[in-house]
Amino acid sequence: MNPIIRVVKTTSENPDFISLIKTFDIFLWERYPELKNDYWGNNVIEFNPNVVIIYLDEIAVGCGCFKKYNQNTAELKRMFVSPEARGLGVAQLIIKELENEAKNQGFETMILETLYKQIEAINLYQKVGFEIVENYEPYEGLTNSVCMSKSII
Repeated sequence: MNPIIRVVKTTSENPDFISLIKTFDIFLWERYPELKNDYWGNNVIEFNPNVVIIYLDEIAVGCGCFKKYNQNTAELKRMFVSPEARGLGVAQLIIKELENEAKNQGFETMILETLYKQIEAINLYQKVGFEIVENYEPYEGLTNSVCMSKSII
């Protein structure tokens, strides 16, 4: 039987978002312990009204959000899909929802940063139209970062 998929637009105060992000951070720091000091401050989410959570059969399995980077650009942040839900299109659905919301708010471009070992993530982002670009602030000069960009208009 196919799982029931539910998309919820919410805020960063949502307990399921907070739980998913805690799991995401554990995953990142286990994979990149040497980078924690360089990147930790970039992953702090202040109150954010632009959060999407995906539920499969009422279990929160993926999330993401965006924040304003500049007048025309939104930055995709905190994209995470639980290992058991990977390969089901959850990440693509999150990106689509966030791109549509950013576009509705008047943004023309979406940018993101990921780490070079995140090959699956880089491949996913390229599959949905993101292209690798020069690192933007605050990632300039950080060789572990891969920055990407996509027009959403």
